[in-house]
Formats: sequence, structure tokens, C-alpha cells
Amino acid sequence: MALNRRCVACGQCFDVRPQVPDQRYCPSPPCQRERRKLWQQSRRRTDPDYRDNQLRAQAAWLARNPDYWKCYRESHPDYVQRNRQQQRRKAQQQGSMASDVAAAGLFMMYVISPIALAKMDACLLVKLVPVSGLTRP
Repeated sequence: MALNRRCVACGQCFDVRPQVPDQRYCPSPPCQRERRKLWQQSRRRTDPDYRDNQLRAQAAWLARNPDYWKCYRESHPDYVQRNRQQQRRKAQQQGSMASDVAAAGLFMMYVISPIALAKMDACLLVKLVPVSGLTRP
């Protein structure tokens, strides 16, 4: 008799395959994509070799397809417009954060917290504190 479970992704009931007794996701393509996405995210966080391999694979693909993003932007004007709006908002937010800092001088940089971006790489949020009494070499 087949065991029936509820899918973690979509919530629909499905029959568990006897070969995979711990199956948590139904066989529908969107649920399988979600399962793979979560597995890859977990793997990148916990396995430095996997993360390095993924970065090398991305770089190799980009080297083989140097015009990909140019062609993509040309064929997807809505994406370009949305991206520009997001970049403007981000620049305004960063500009308001940077208004407290003098343009020139020496600063101590303190890491506040990592921020996850759309890419695999992470960005660091830092605080710049002016250092008084020191001159540049």
C-alpha cells in the first residue's frame, strides 16, 4: 500500500515512492525545482569545495557566453527598466547612509553584518569611522 504525504512546497497530497521513504516533495516540476534550490543553497553555505566549484563553473560559462547579458537586456526591456529603478533606489539609500561620512581622510572599517544578494556572493555592510590625528603615508 502506498504511503500518502503532504508536499512541503505546494501542500498537495502525493504518493511516496517506495524507493524514497523519506520523500517530502511531490514529483511536480515546480516542487522539484524548489527542493533542488534549497539543497543547493544549503550546500553552498556548508561546503566550501562545492561553492568554489559553482563559482568556477559560472565564470567558465560566462567566458563561453560573453554577450549573454547584453543580448538578454536587449530582448527584455522590462527587466532593464525594473533594474534601473532598483539601482536608483539602492543608490539613494546608500547616498543617505554615506552623507554622514567625510569624502576624504582615513577611516576604520567595521563589519556590521553580511547581506545576502541575488547572487551567490555576499556583500558586507560596514561602518566607517573617521580616524583623527593620522595622516596618509
